Amino acid sequence: MTRIQQLQQEINTLISSQKFQGNPPALYAPIAYIMKQGGKRLRPVLTLLACDLFEGNIQDALYPALAVEMFHNFTLVHDDIMDKAPLRRGKETVYKKWNADIAILSGDTMFAMAYQYTLKTKAQFVPSILQVFSKAAIEVCEGQQLDMDFEKKDEVSIADYLDMIRLKTAVLLGASLEIGAVVAQATPKQVKAIYDFGTALGMAFQLKDDLLDVYGTQAEFGKISGGDIAGNKKTYLLLKALQLADDQTKARLNRLYKPDNTIEKASKINEVKAIFARLNVKGEVEKVMQTYYQQAVEILDHLEANEAKKNELADYASFLYSRDY
Repeated sequence: MTRIQQLQQEINTLISSQKFQGNPPALYAPIAYIMKQGGKRLRPVLTLLACDLFEGNIQDALYPALAVEMFHNFTLVHDDIMDKAPLRRGKETVYKKWNADIAILSGDTMFAMAYQYTLKTKAQFVPSILQVFSKAAIEVCEGQQLDMDFEKKDEVSIADYLDMIRLKTAVLLGASLEIGAVVAQATPKQVKAIYDFGTALGMAFQLKDDLLDVYGTQAEFGKISGGDIAGNKKTYLLLKALQLADDQTKARLNRLYKPDNTIEKASKINEVKAIFARLNVKGEVEKVMQTYYQQAVEILDHLEANEAKKNELADYASFLYSRDY
């Protein structure tokens, strides 16, 4: 068993020990459903890796790591309502399996529970953890609002999109690592560096997610392939295509992404994919991903910490960058 698998097991064991039960049962059943599905446990693993990197006791970081995982899953429950998404991790979403009202309330409860978990560590760490956690929670909501705003805007710049995914996705990866560093009592310089590493890695991670949504298979990715296209999401792929396209192709893309178009969903996805292929949009996204990933690698290279543990974190970052699911 690898070190990453050991940490994933630690998190899964802790999650399995939680009693996601209470009255009314309809409020808690969705929480148990989504929390016990599994998943990569990426964010809590990063929390534990950062704690270990700076020679902290990972037992002190376990509940804060669970708080991060609970918060992340809360965002997924609410995102799926907003996106009307039927699948998540290859299973029905809470929104689809129950309904939007239950999903809202269960998500709200998960948010509150996440704060309860942040308190389950040594008292000396709690104020700093809450500060990091609250800042990230607000930024994630800001990013989600920007994402929704973009759906109504005719023009969205690539810079605007990158800022949105920084808030919606990347800052939580940075915060996950920062919380681990706080528990390990790392220096302010180390704390900032590990946050910056996580944010750069998070940018590459989200761009890879954008690619997988279009080019991954449902069996591997756990979501419907082409969901962002079907949902008229202004992803980096679309924005780059609009930048590269001639006037005729740009007009066609704009028409395809109009909410009121009557084009059959599968035909639309296939046509957009064909345009992306013609413009080599995938290659353009991969270039930007590489830039952010290299930023993360360079930050980690210059970080003052145990070299063997840095290599362990670097290997995990490489896995996340090159994953196909």
